[in-house]
Amino acid sequence: MMTYLLAIGIILLVMVGWVAVQHLARQFALRHPEFGSYPEEPGGCGSCGNSSCSRKKNGDEQL
Repeated sequence: MMTYLLAIGIILLVMVGWVAVQHLARQFALRHPEFGSYPEEPGGCGSCGNSSCSRKKNGDEQL
């Protein structure tokens, strides 16, 4: 049981850490515009992450 709780705790810490890293990167990009904007992750239609998806171009965002 302790191993299970430890694994859940580690996973949560990694996820919170990743959100913190993204926040710090956005703040750095705002303070230093000479380096360019913060590259956001591609969204696409939501299923594959491909921003040039033919489903999105045709307006068919349902799977």
